[in-house]
Amino acid sequence: MTARPANAHQARLLTLLRDGGPNSRAQLGDQVDLSRSKLAVEVDRLPETGLVVADGLAASRGGRRSHNIRLNPELRFLGVDIGATSVDVAVTNAELETLGHLNQPMDVREGPVAVFEQVLAMAAKLRASGLAEGFDGAGIGVPGPVRFPEGIPVAPPIMPGWDGFPVREALSQELGCPVMVDNDVNLMAMGEQHAGVARTVADFLCVKIGTGIGCGIVVGGEVYRGTTGSAGDIGHIQAVPDGRPCACGNRGCLEAHFSGAALARDAVEAAQQGLSAELASRLETNGGLTAVDVAAAASAGDATALDLIREGGNRTGQVIAGLVSFFNPGLVVIGGGVTGLGHTLLAAIRTQVYRQSLPLATGNLPIVLGELGPTAGVIGGARLISDHLFSPA
Repeated sequence: MTARPANAHQARLLTLLRDGGPNSRAQLGDQVDLSRSKLAVEVDRLPETGLVVADGLAASRGGRRSHNIRLNPELRFLGVDIGATSVDVAVTNAELETLGHLNQPMDVREGPVAVFEQVLAMAAKLRASGLAEGFDGAGIGVPGPVRFPEGIPVAPPIMPGWDGFPVREALSQELGCPVMVDNDVNLMAMGEQHAGVARTVADFLCVKIGTGIGCGIVVGGEVYRGTTGSAGDIGHIQAVPDGRPCACGNRGCLEAHFSGAALARDAVEAAQQGLSAELASRLETNGGLTAVDVAAAASAGDATALDLIREGGNRTGQVIAGLVSFFNPGLVVIGGGVTGLGHTLLAAIRTQVYRQSLPLATGNLPIVLGELGPTAGVIGGARLISDHLFSPA
């Protein structure tokens, strides 16, 4: 087990090495506000933590060549992204490069014990493949609100049996390493921020449209979680007055009208009413429909499927327009399983946001699909635990 950095200066140096790779003392000195003597003291102390090792001589900048340092190449982080219907588990090195990644279907409604048995089996499989002897830390994402300091889910609408379950404590004991827990969309935002489309943006929104809908809020480069950890729960903003009942107990929530589950339900209804031969054929063949079927039908030119996507995109865009007017982000990232619906969905969201928000907020506002797909959450998990381990104890 490694030690935590002793102070904020060491923490800053570790973050620079994580995000920029091996670096010389001179190059690090260009990026931190420290005197040469103070920098030398802190760099010399870092190897004592076990987090940093020497990495040969740096390129000459005139005079005596400086030594490179890098994060310990033996460090291994585990990223776990638990969704409503599947789980992703990945191993990364200290620079958050993915070394191995597994995905398996899973129903979060089976409860934490069954889900974590599967997570631990996947982690053991990655370990057995030679990617890691053990883990130095793990970052876990779950599809519901989390009381962040304790790592405990709080009243998650689509996660029966998880309310109050000590996720961080339980997994830390099983894995034998520090564990941090957050909402899954916050991890997606952190992944896109580290290695995806949001690398150069300090203030942005990351909207995940899957079985449910959530939003990661990044302010000044840091995830904003709110007072109790429920910031960004936009799936339960009312989109349709007196609309459909929602799992949260209210009516008309965005999530009740457009999400993976809502889209599948609407597609089945359209097929049964004879509105779409394409969807009806898929329903007969598969015995059910998913967002993937709707996307395939839309790609085949099915008008009903296209209408379902546009209607859902319009409702999502209306909610995001309100967020844009309030928050004034520099970027909106759209991710999650339903983004397989592609540019038809994106165009509908963009149309509503650009139409309803003021030009001052949208004049230079990109609204784009995420770059990392299913790896965003696991990279975000590794980023979460590295942020914790690279901060002063």
